[in-house]
Amino acid sequence: MPNPVNVLCIGAGYVGGPTMAVIADRCPHARVTVVDINADRIAAWNSDTLPIYEPGLDEVVRRVRGRNLFFSTDIACGIRDADIIFVSVNTPTKNFGEGCGRAADLQHWEKTARQILANSTANKIVVEKSTLPVRTAQAMDRILNSNTRGLRFEVVSNPEFLAEGSAIRDLENPDRVLIGSHETPEGRRARRAVADLYASWVPRERIIESNIWSAELSKLAANAFLAQRISSINSISALCEVTEADVDEVAYAVGTDSRIGPRFLKASVGFGGSCFHKDILNLVYIAESYGLHEVARYWESVVRMNDWQEARFVRRMLANMFNTVAGKRIALFGFAFKANTGDTRESPAIVVTRQLLADHAHVVITDPKALDNARHDLAGVDGHVEFEADPYKAAEGAHAIAVLTEWDVYKELDYKRILESMERPAFVFDGRNILDHRRLFELGFNVFPIGKSPLKQP
Repeated sequence: MPNPVNVLCIGAGYVGGPTMAVIADRCPHARVTVVDINADRIAAWNSDTLPIYEPGLDEVVRRVRGRNLFFSTDIACGIRDADIIFVSVNTPTKNFGEGCGRAADLQHWEKTARQILANSTANKIVVEKSTLPVRTAQAMDRILNSNTRGLRFEVVSNPEFLAEGSAIRDLENPDRVLIGSHETPEGRRARRAVADLYASWVPRERIIESNIWSAELSKLAANAFLAQRISSINSISALCEVTEADVDEVAYAVGTDSRIGPRFLKASVGFGGSCFHKDILNLVYIAESYGLHEVARYWESVVRMNDWQEARFVRRMLANMFNTVAGKRIALFGFAFKANTGDTRESPAIVVTRQLLADHAHVVITDPKALDNARHDLAGVDGHVEFEADPYKAAEGAHAIAVLTEWDVYKELDYKRILESMERPAFVFDGRNILDHRRLFELGFNVFPIGKSPLKQP
């Protein structure tokens, strides 16, 4: 039986909550506490209605909450008692000052580092779980180890590689766990202590150890590479539409090449989420700060392509709806950036909604899990926007439906019933290519998939 260990996570968001729940579930020898300054969020973690939706999360939390998983607002006490502290605070893109729009905003991270120092009475291992610029650990080291009390902190980087919608599965059966530390005897001991936690359920061969700078950069690089694949296939989708090629057939043919593989080759309205935009722009900023301008421009083009794809989707709607959507009811099926999550951060639906409203459309948004976040994202926006949980009601009287999230429920709807309630001619713009386009056309819809020839009624 491993020795008992006190684990703390500062930050109870999309990463901290699920990660600590799985660690508590798989490490019964660990007492795991998650703290946050947001009392409402902590209250939700302690309730029957968790603050985030993630398949399988409820079951894991119910098994371990109150046993060896605890949620609290007492950050100072949590720091004092902890042996290992995971830092999982928000590091958004700066919206002010130097690096605005590209660099990571590290003010919450630095405040947390100083809070750890102020409340520690013994040596600690501090684990970077937030996505941070390369060499941020050096700054954390300087803050923590500048103390005059003889305390020693070892900083370890353990980036997360979770995909929202499958986070619990990713945590329980990860491709890899990456842990970086300083290449000193003390740093390697700290790295092994964190590795031992994961080794309770992750095979040792999947636990990768590296120097701390490689671990920090690997997270940014992994997200950049994934986003690059999406932008690449989306660029091909536009070419498919004008050449009458089929993007799914092209993606399949390309993906069967063992050197390339099939993952992340699904054309869509664009990528979203909290990581891809932020991490690529952070990578751009880092490259520029080191004078690597060609590197910066290369990765910046991945984001530009995504922005273009989102705008192109709306332009295609306008072009095929007689060059105007003014006064027309448009039903948006899905607002979350992907299925099986309520997260709307950087969702393409935000851009699509704003552009449609700018053209005076009457937009109705439906989503199984993201309506509250949609209301927040669009608070104060000019224009006529409604929120409707029932997709059938959302489509009543609509001139067009735009599918923006790949929820399974949208594949199973009665589109004959929906068509009968819509204005004619009725349009479907499938931004995720999840529907049966031939069947919709046979019912009487004008159908516009991504990267495929449209199916237009005579």
